[in-house]
Amino acid sequence: MNTGIALTHIVRSGWAKGKTTSTLTFDISQFFPSLNYQLLTLILEKADLDPRVSTFFVNYLVKRKTNYIWNDLISPDFEVNIGVGQGFALSPILSALYLTPFLYILEKHLKNLKIPISMLSFVDNGLIIAQDKSIDILNAHLFCSYNILSKLLVDFGLVIEQGKTEVFHFNRLHGIFNPPPLDLSLLGGPSLCPKDMWKYLGFFFD
Repeated sequence: MNTGIALTHIVRSGWAKGKTTSTLTFDISQFFPSLNYQLLTLILEKADLDPRVSTFFVNYLVKRKTNYIWNDLISPDFEVNIGVGQGFALSPILSALYLTPFLYILEKHLKNLKIPISMLSFVDNGLIIAQDKSIDILNAHLFCSYNILSKLLVDFGLVIEQGKTEVFHFNRLHGIFNPPPLDLSLLGGPSLCPKDMWKYLGFFFD
């Protein structure tokens, strides 16, 4: 709900300036199993946490063992490295810590290249948001952002799930609106055509 409210505010603010708002949605493939535990350990160390806290998180991630007892029989120890398991109590915290340096570096890259986009992140998926009066410029911003984002994710051991990537244009024109596709094939991605039901979203916001 909060995301919808935030996006609605961004769209309407853009309309007030005569701009179209375009978004590129993406999912990270197998996010939780793909997290690099060694990198996460380094991030925890760099976060300047109390050493006892860092040690607790590291022990939560690796070198965990268990055994089974049946009456007087005791099994050998078995490793049960659960890592950052989806649905576990500490997973949201560890995921946020893992993504913090990624988002920081991404913001620096985009700022240095003067690419005016904003981003909403929901752990294993995200939303790139751009505003302009020209669809061609919007597609260029989304293309460049996607290029930087996808390469940086690889550095963090993560990959975008291409089949779930989509582009939406929020335009207030009450007439024919047929934006060109966003072609990401040069970056290893798909050629994205905006969904028809999103092309005329202006009617739903009026």
